[in-house]
Amino acid sequence: MIDRRTFILASTVAAGGALLSLYVDAPVQAQQQPPAAPPLPPDAFVRIQPDGTIVIQVNRLEFGQGVHTSLPMLLADEMDADWSHVKAELAPAAAVYNDPFYQMMETGASVSIAHEFQPYRELGAKTRAMLIATAATRWNVSPDTCRTSNSVVRGPNNQSARYADLVADLARQPVPQNVRLKAPSEFTLIGKRTRRMDSRPKCDGSQAFGLDFYAAGLKVAVVAHPPVFGGRVKAFDEGAARTTTERVDIFEIPLVNGTGVAVVADRFWTAKQARDRLKIDWDVSNVEHPDTVDLRAKYNSLARTEGLIALNRGDLAAMDRVPVSNRLVAEFDFPYLAHAPMEPLNATVRVDGDRAEAWVPSQLPTIDQAAIAEALGIKPEQVAFHTLFAGGGFGRRGPLDAHIVRETVAIAKRYPGTPVKLVWTREDDVRGGHYRPMCAHRVQIGIGPDGMPLAWNHVVVAQSLFEGTIAAAFELHDGIDETVIEGTADTGYAIPNIRVSAHQPKVNVPVLDFRSVGNTHGAFVMETLIDELAARAHADPIAFRRTLLSPEAKKRRRVLDLMDEKSATWRNALPTGHALGIAVHECFGTAVGLAVEVSVAEGRPRIHRATAAIDLGTAVNPLTIEAQVQGGLAFGVLQLMGKGAITLKDGQVEQRNFHDFTPPYMRDTPVAVDVHIVPSTEPPTGCGEPPVPVIAPAVANALSRLTGKRYRSLPLVSL
Repeated sequence: MIDRRTFILASTVAAGGALLSLYVDAPVQAQQQPPAAPPLPPDAFVRIQPDGTIVIQVNRLEFGQGVHTSLPMLLADEMDADWSHVKAELAPAAAVYNDPFYQMMETGASVSIAHEFQPYRELGAKTRAMLIATAATRWNVSPDTCRTSNSVVRGPNNQSARYADLVADLARQPVPQNVRLKAPSEFTLIGKRTRRMDSRPKCDGSQAFGLDFYAAGLKVAVVAHPPVFGGRVKAFDEGAARTTTERVDIFEIPLVNGTGVAVVADRFWTAKQARDRLKIDWDVSNVEHPDTVDLRAKYNSLARTEGLIALNRGDLAAMDRVPVSNRLVAEFDFPYLAHAPMEPLNATVRVDGDRAEAWVPSQLPTIDQAAIAEALGIKPEQVAFHTLFAGGGFGRRGPLDAHIVRETVAIAKRYPGTPVKLVWTREDDVRGGHYRPMCAHRVQIGIGPDGMPLAWNHVVVAQSLFEGTIAAAFELHDGIDETVIEGTADTGYAIPNIRVSAHQPKVNVPVLDFRSVGNTHGAFVMETLIDELAARAHADPIAFRRTLLSPEAKKRRRVLDLMDEKSATWRNALPTGHALGIAVHECFGTAVGLAVEVSVAEGRPRIHRATAAIDLGTAVNPLTIEAQVQGGLAFGVLQLMGKGAITLKDGQVEQRNFHDFTPPYMRDTPVAVDVHIVPSTEPPTGCGEPPVPVIAPAVANALSRLTGKRYRSLPLVSL
């Protein structure tokens, strides 16, 4: 595995010149806002072309969340650029494009806007200051007498110069160390509903994704993976695979865990057909054969015992003083979930002597670049790494073990100078592991005389995402992976006596971050139980939450109030057979409140309406935020789908494709979604993940009102 110093070092060559980016080689500590970013050279991020086009480098993967537009908006606003002439490019892997907090290039944890709000604005302001200085020098006037708008500098004597006309002399200007940033009242782009740059090409089919990448002489590869994780190839018969008239190469390769058989051809379909005809004898005798039924029993048993203590607050003996009749015990279980992005996983690598070039839709370019270098025995700066557009990811394109690019390199080494594209088919991905972990919760609640929770004992059982990885040193605290207990230890509710503990069993199933990570199950447990307590107390679910929230839970209160206001009209006029569901949750610094109108049709929930309120600080692009909330709610419905689970029997995944791992269809998602943004001038927080956790508990709460049952096991196989 790669040590931390190695994987945070990357190429420093960008924008045609050698650039230097500082980094801090220290453990990452949890905090909402990043530390002060080191000075960044504007020319690495901004390129002004002779025709007036302004090209802005985007240091995050664009895979549907909108950073390809929102980050350029930050820079262009401070630069006073003509937005109609702004274009965006995905930046290559280079240290200068590192996240200022994580000190590597990454897209995840909903930090893109939060971490880049200040740096991108400073880059724009510095570029503007340099343009003004260039024009002032040319006109022999004071820079203070110049102003800018729409990519034009205007002087005191009716002079004017397009930004493009100043580029030749711009390099002579020193980069200012300190610049004044605009006040929110001065924004011209930030806060405005702005159409995304990639909308039209995605709609007309011209947008290229990683899977579309082509280069002269390209070969396409697929890999036969072992049926049980960690299995190895004993032998294989390639006779039937060679019945095609086209040439195919077949050979064994090492995997991150076990071995596999690679099939390489000039076309994908040729390679896939050959692989499907291979006869492989696998050795799976020395690896664990996990089984969902057995795991569920094991997890439920563990949940009845105390694990590693994550939170102890108040009087731990308070539960003993609560009468048994006032205690509520609830057990929950959740399955493995596949990310299943629409664009299949892929990577293209060309190896040429002591250098390599890669084209990958990656959430972790720095780690993937370093993994390629390590596999080839070269330095990261000898790997030119191009980040390509991705058709979804939800965490799946950011594995810390870099197994996709490692497999690609293992194949590409056999074809020096030739680009090799590895494709994981949908079946490969659904069966290939790296899932949202399976988990169990057991909660014992002592209810006070006022109907409010007086004591709360909560045990979570789930695999750690980071134990045994390169991130363990700075993601595990006192042995506890915080992604396991997300949504349970910091709920915002003023529960006076609470204990949260965790078990982190080791299972032979690869797991990976999933959109909103542990909040997917933590929020479901908390919000369905809070709703159940409200029902027991014969209280309005919104009023009950408002009473229970702690004074510090300001964002949760604001979204609850706004959601209450905006949904009041339809909430108070529900048709017969329809019910209301409420949920509120905060994660990644952002709070979301949700009200849904639900009925049951053909044995499945029908979500007629959803009203969401979100508090994420400054709203950079309200249009993108609206889309993120709508998309996050649709994605979150996956947890409820009857065929939305990954199950294992004798070590093998039972699902194969969308016919038996079924994502939400249009009829499963809310018919109408109203999104309301809490007005704010606070620094922005995350948006991509926070909407996901609230939809499943809100729908489950509505279903409970319709059926009289409480839902503690997902997916919903029976209403």
